[in-house]
Amino acid sequence: MAKTSQHPAGERNPLLPSSAADSASPPPYLDPHPADSYAVLLVPVRFRRRLRRGGRCVGPCLAALFLLALAGFLLWPADPDVSLARLRLAHVSVAARPAVAVTISAALKVRVRNPDFFTLDYSRLDVDIGYRGARLGRVTSGGGRVRARAVSYVDADLQLDGIRVVKDAIYLLEDLARGSVPFDAVVEVAGHLHLFLLSVPVKGRISCVVHVNPHNQTIVHQDCYPE
Repeated sequence: MAKTSQHPAGERNPLLPSSAADSASPPPYLDPHPADSYAVLLVPVRFRRRLRRGGRCVGPCLAALFLLALAGFLLWPADPDVSLARLRLAHVSVAARPAVAVTISAALKVRVRNPDFFTLDYSRLDVDIGYRGARLGRVTSGGGRVRARAVSYVDADLQLDGIRVVKDAIYLLEDLARGSVPFDAVVEVAGHLHLFLLSVPVKGRISCVVHVNPHNQTIVHQDCYPE
């Protein structure tokens, strides 16, 4: 007589088929929404090659831009440097009667330096002499040429005969009594730089204050300021 064995409550008999709920749930490896899911992005081979080529072009492009900026900085036209190399007095006198007048005779040597990589052709060199902001006279020298990265010296003779000083006559007499008369000297050079097929206008200018002792015809001191 066959014996039947009873299983405890809550324990499923392995020989019996599973329930409908158990048969409806898929295996874990077929779960359409797993807990730890991730996506894989497939990049075409051509696109990856373009990215590599673009990365290789960054270095040469930056180097080319740097060289272009450096060339523009070096070739950009700059104004000439002007300085008063020498001022030699031949005669200075101040007359108080019948009117306050100044007579100046001097020889100047102006230094012109061309900092550019192109030739400088200047059309004129002007020297203005004044007193307390009022111009007494001007001397103009002829044009010339300064080679690239070179220095040239220009001589100019100044001659002012009996220039009347009306506005600042009292100050001029006081400076004469002290033995130091401050004269203003403004030197200006105007010209053109030949940049390949272009002609670029440039101008150099310097202002000086020259203190002169009319009694012994000497220069006490001078201060120059480039503009």
